Amino acid sequence: MAKPPAKRPGKNDIQPYNKVITKEAKTDAGLFAVHKVDEKYFYEIPDSLFEREMLMVTRISKTAAGLGFGGGKLSEQVLRWQKKDKKVLLRMVSHQVVAADSLPVHEAVVNSNLEPVIATFPIKAFSKDSLNTVIDVTDLFSKDVKPLGFPQRRRSQYRITRLDGQLSYIESLKSYPTNIESRTVKTYSAGNPPSNSNTGAITLEINNSMILLPKVPMQRRMFDQRVGWFTSGQTDYGLTAQESKRVTYLDRWRLEVRDEDIEKFKRGELVVPKKQIVYYIDRATPDQWKKYIKQGIEDWQIAFEAAGFKDAIIAKDPPTKEEDPEWSPEDARYSVVRYLASPIPNANGPHVSDPRSGEILESDINWYHNVMTLLRNWFFVQTAAINPDARGVAFKDEVMGRLIRFVSAHEVGHTLGLPHNMGSSVAYPVESLRDPEFTKKYGTAPSIMDYARFNYVAQPGDEGVALMPNIGIYDKYAIEWGYRPILDAKTAEDEKKTLDSWILKHAGDPMYRFGRQQFGVIDPSSQTEDLGDDAVLASEYGIANLKRIVPNLIEWTAEDGKNYDDLNTMYGQVLGQFNRYMGHVASNIGGVYEMYKTYDQEGAVYTHVPKDHQKKAMKFIQDQLFTTPTWMLDEDIFNKIESAGSIERVRGMQTRTLNNMLDFGRMQRMLENETLNGSDAYGLYDMMRDVRSGLFSELRTGKKIDIYRRNLQRAYIERLEFLMTNEQPSIPAQFRRFFGGTSVDVSQSDIRAVVRAELKSLRSQLRSARGGDSMSRIHIADALERVNDILDPK
Repeated sequence: MAKPPAKRPGKNDIQPYNKVITKEAKTDAGLFAVHKVDEKYFYEIPDSLFEREMLMVTRISKTAAGLGFGGGKLSEQVLRWQKKDKKVLLRMVSHQVVAADSLPVHEAVVNSNLEPVIATFPIKAFSKDSLNTVIDVTDLFSKDVKPLGFPQRRRSQYRITRLDGQLSYIESLKSYPTNIESRTVKTYSAGNPPSNSNTGAITLEINNSMILLPKVPMQRRMFDQRVGWFTSGQTDYGLTAQESKRVTYLDRWRLEVRDEDIEKFKRGELVVPKKQIVYYIDRATPDQWKKYIKQGIEDWQIAFEAAGFKDAIIAKDPPTKEEDPEWSPEDARYSVVRYLASPIPNANGPHVSDPRSGEILESDINWYHNVMTLLRNWFFVQTAAINPDARGVAFKDEVMGRLIRFVSAHEVGHTLGLPHNMGSSVAYPVESLRDPEFTKKYGTAPSIMDYARFNYVAQPGDEGVALMPNIGIYDKYAIEWGYRPILDAKTAEDEKKTLDSWILKHAGDPMYRFGRQQFGVIDPSSQTEDLGDDAVLASEYGIANLKRIVPNLIEWTAEDGKNYDDLNTMYGQVLGQFNRYMGHVASNIGGVYEMYKTYDQEGAVYTHVPKDHQKKAMKFIQDQLFTTPTWMLDEDIFNKIESAGSIERVRGMQTRTLNNMLDFGRMQRMLENETLNGSDAYGLYDMMRDVRSGLFSELRTGKKIDIYRRNLQRAYIERLEFLMTNEQPSIPAQFRRFFGGTSVDVSQSDIRAVVRAELKSLRSQLRSARGGDSMSRIHIADALERVNDILDPK
């Protein structure tokens, strides 16, 4: 009897391989083979890669105005491909909560940590040897799979309702040995787009990088807040502590000693690591800047020598297209300084790390063309008074190149794991920054990771001083602490004693201090853009230089046939720099120093700024800002850049600093300081009395009150009204921990009582005030009405 004919596979059944991956398929071999057949994309997944963990990093690669910048990271998550019956599942893996799989509690952690399924795929075919599985992934990238697209918070911001499939498409899908890169153009219908609003939509290009994580994670190195570092972390339920505890560890490259070099390393000889850190310079980088970017990268070699390695970090040109047509900066095997034709005046150094261990897998530094504008403006306003090379709006290539090298080194520091160290720049005495011998040896700060830009302290006659920081003492120390192998330690816990000893060796030395970046300054010794150990003295020197620059601004920005846009820009830079000085000094009033310590170290972590220094800061603000800074009011500049605006400009600067000083959190800290330290503290009432006495000095003398002072006095009254009628928004504890801020229930504190007393004192002064011109008398009468309305609202 003849056999019945074999049943032909149905449309939804698993098909023969050659029926799915046809001869017309365009195939890209790599981590998975990626096949394109007509308009469909297929993954061919080896069985060996099912259940392996992969890191998906979602970034904006191209964007429209107002939608961030190219290279900006949107999300990061770990994925796992699973085969189940006739389907393949894509699951999201969480490493936030863990326990060792050898412990009983591991089962509870697994049961509380089910991995979400974010997509399913019918199996289309198996390879001829049945070791690979083929799935259609077109919908994964062409449809709105939210974990791989625009994040929810941004959708809410722009009132995004849906993905417009007709206006979205896959740009490319490429496979490399350890990663797969997809680029998709996504168009979302939006009720509030930030630009091109008449379209009612947002279009951007999204890049998804799926990177295979190491089968065996790198050994961790545990974090210590006394040394600044970017970190990863987990809540570990498997520890012996009687609570769930968060474990935090460093993000760092895997630098290891080769087996044949271990004895050399033990003898203190420098060795080349098993795998060097290599950065490639984007082919798009203008030729004249390449060498400076490379120098900034390789400047870190001296820091790695402190960790026992030589040639640990290398800069290279990529192969030409002729040498290697397959080379791509998107390949996760390569870290690249990407040169972006963007008006954004910035550079940034993100990295991608294994969340299980903190191992940095790759990093692409984003270098925006207009960072040169930022550098020019900083260098001009901070050094032109003593530095002829900075007097102009177009620098020589070697001058700009040196600035590029500085920024390159700073951004590379981030990619090595180092955050900003804003506590570094206060390590040096202000007067030492005027010393050529000292600054050539130590630079302008112990860390290039501070925002200690350029040496604004140096005065005419100090020529020869260093104008910027280099890789400094702290940088070498931090790299050694994070990267030096501890060969006899078998676990991260075994390293702790050695790591602690390295910190304690330099405890109390300001050159080795880490101070975190603050968003709302409480600790005045850990600020951005400052220099030296005394903000008042450093700012006095800085202002002296600004006074030298202003009379020369027209000459130093002049060029025949050019309009006055550059003059306007540089005058704005002068005012911006002046504003920074006011902020540096004002932060000392009600300030609290934060010096990280552990139980085995003596002394407090938090101490209030001394009373005499706070009073010195108050006098500086009164003398330099609240007394009208007439030196910046240059009519020759104004009549070339604006029809009006100088009065508003001064009012804005004064009001900003005034409101910053009369802040709920600052006032609460002053109350606490007085409660703890009595007469040794600069109390809130004393501070408020000093502000009023300085701002309204004309009421005692009968002098004319000019328009600048009238505006400032009205701003003061408005601020007191704000303090009387507003509450401080709640500040979550987690936010305070990372970003600063002091919480206070204003209605039940002494703040409002002190403010009311000040209003009554001011009312009494206004009632008895005499003299001045007619505008002064009108102003006094108006001010009295305003105060009455606050104290006795109708």
